[in-house]
Amino acid sequence: MATNIESMRPQSWQGIDDIVVVGGGLAGLFCALKLAPRPVTILAAAPIGQGASSAWAQGGIAAAMSPGDSFDKHLADTVVAGAGLVEEKMARLMISEGPDRVHDLLAYGVPFDRDLEGHLLLSREAAHSERRIVRVAGDRAGGAIMEALISAVRRTPSIRVMEGYVVEELIAEGRFVSGVVARPDAGQSKRRVAFPARAVVLCSGGVGHLYQVTTNPAEARGTGVGMAAKAGAVIADPEFVQFHPTAIDIGQDPAPLATEALRGDGAVLVNRAGHRFMTDLHADADLAPRDIVARGVFAEVAAGRGAFLDCTKAIGKDFAKRFPTVHASCIAAGIDPVTQAIPVVPAVHYHMGGVLVDADGRTSLDGLWAAGEVTSSGVHGANRLASNSLLEAVVFAGRIADSIKGMMPESALYEWGRTAGENDDLVTVEDSPELSALRGLMSAHAGVIRDEASLKLLIQELVGLERKRPRVRFSNITATAKLIAVGAYLRTESRGAHMRADHPQPQEALRHRTYLTLKDATRIAAELAG
Repeated sequence: MATNIESMRPQSWQGIDDIVVVGGGLAGLFCALKLAPRPVTILAAAPIGQGASSAWAQGGIAAAMSPGDSFDKHLADTVVAGAGLVEEKMARLMISEGPDRVHDLLAYGVPFDRDLEGHLLLSREAAHSERRIVRVAGDRAGGAIMEALISAVRRTPSIRVMEGYVVEELIAEGRFVSGVVARPDAGQSKRRVAFPARAVVLCSGGVGHLYQVTTNPAEARGTGVGMAAKAGAVIADPEFVQFHPTAIDIGQDPAPLATEALRGDGAVLVNRAGHRFMTDLHADADLAPRDIVARGVFAEVAAGRGAFLDCTKAIGKDFAKRFPTVHASCIAAGIDPVTQAIPVVPAVHYHMGGVLVDADGRTSLDGLWAAGEVTSSGVHGANRLASNSLLEAVVFAGRIADSIKGMMPESALYEWGRTAGENDDLVTVEDSPELSALRGLMSAHAGVIRDEASLKLLIQELVGLERKRPRVRFSNITATAKLIAVGAYLRTESRGAHMRADHPQPQEALRHRTYLTLKDATRIAAELAG
């Protein structure tokens, strides 16, 4: 059960938490479980299982586990999708540990789909050469994994879960991170609480809600990247933002997702005239890498021809049974996917960039580890291969647990944080006109297709928003947006998920990763803003 900190008064806390995990998604929960019986405090902005993109993942986990598959094949597919920027040693490490992590999840009670003989049932998604996606009930993998891990976390006495705590800052002294500052009551409290820690693990998720159209929960606003950058961490590849090509276009925020597994099972993309436009664009047609499909869908929508996912022949009457989540979203919007094509549009889905980490999840700051979408480990390159994200989360979360156990002696400390006082950052951030403006600017100028003039304008506008609302929480958001915009401005080529209309081809001289600090991004932004 979640702890109500108000009931624990008085709070004259002097102790130090052993390990603080920021975020209640897959990476955070898995890391905490792997650290047991070491004391761990999980700080989550929303109740665990809510507000995490992991719970919304429909596809599953990619793992080379079938007789015809191999780590080499999985690596080759990952490298091709990553458009020249995948760190192959890191990707091989992730892929080779994948089957073991799937078995860990089975041990925690995740009910992965099995065939009649009890073997794991594997499916195929775009840009995979083999069937290697481990799923749950067709399209419920994320939710089912999270349910199992939440149950395991609740049963683990060494894990303290603090729900409704919005982390706003890292406590940093030079290059050493020694805790975090959070605001209770889902970020609405007037006071803040400091959690000093021997180790901080950042698992705060992605950046989807920096954009107008996204499949991510509202909590995914890039605040983790911003906090780490403000503390001095190196940020890698921020310009690479993946757009899922088939968000269901019914005007919801966030947009419901039509999983790629539908196309893996034979569904096709058509325009209003019924033409299969992806056959004109790539040899793999509807199963081309996500960036190519997203641009194809974007072009049809922009031209007024519309884009639709036709599942009527491939899935048909079995839709509700095989893909219950997508079916429910369609029915709620008045669309019967058994007989009607589903209107789709590209939506921000995943950030390949983030806090730079090594093979053990260590950041460039001492005392700070990170896992999941907030990071850039190099395994995705310029474009994530479908279903490699949940794989990355569990693999690196497990490696962080091993790293912390190996570097830090066991501690008996398991005490509460201390009051950090108040400030005036009262949190209408989520509904503020400034955030709405920022989301519109990011979609207009750093979306599926970018160019120099738009990116310059975006950077200038972001500098203005920072000056207009210089509060702690909003500054985390603008810092991440600025890093994305500056990274996109500096990469004068098109590669993977990053498409520059004014530089449509990849450049060999730019076939390397981007490394930015907030100090450098701020300097470049100031120069462009005049």
